[in-house]
Amino acid sequence: MSFLLDWRRRWQLRHAPESSLRTYLEHPFARARTDYRELDYLAIDLETTGLDTRQDLILSVGYVTLHGTAIDLSTARHRVVRIDRSIPEASAVIHQITDDQSARGGEMVDVLEELLQVLAGKVMIAHHATIEQGFLSNACKRCWGLGLPMRVIDTQVLAHRTFERRQIPFKASDLRLHSLGNRYNLPRYGAHNALSDALAAAELFLAQAAYRDDGKGLPLADFLC
Repeated sequence: MSFLLDWRRRWQLRHAPESSLRTYLEHPFARARTDYRELDYLAIDLETTGLDTRQDLILSVGYVTLHGTAIDLSTARHRVVRIDRSIPEASAVIHQITDDQSARGGEMVDVLEELLQVLAGKVMIAHHATIEQGFLSNACKRCWGLGLPMRVIDTQVLAHRTFERRQIPFKASDLRLHSLGNRYNLPRYGAHNALSDALAAAELFLAQAAYRDDGKGLPLADFLC
């Protein structure tokens, strides 16, 4: 899997137009056998108009950098995205982003360029990461004609593995970001804000890593999807 992901990166690099996506693709992915404490990560969360990655749109992006096992709060960013349609009422109730706020947001291509500059060379952390992967990849396709290959750690997948390995009974709601945060006694943040959810995912990953690590470190491969 690691070989195929890097092959895809190199293939896309040969075909990518001059852009922040091309710059991102120029950075090799972190090696799976590297000690996770030696790497940089970017915890990311998105708020969207819905869950269909083919039709719905990104409304906001939140992210924060981790250097090894330390969260760098000075890197925290939250960007609202301008979209070309009205925000569905049901969606607005959840994430509290209005049409007026969206109208004052940045263009998707500008937000992506900023994000890719920060993500380059890092491993992405997200909770239920298929959402972030799908939406970001489709956004890159719309902007530059190519998707977005990524090294990904999914904190929800890690939790699921832990429950199953330790034979802990659980239900679907136990795998939610804030439910898992409570399990590890992490700070409680308001839900459905891209930045606070990105920070919560970063803290959850560090708690999960500390739970697994006996102090000798672990290879990145132990955490990857």
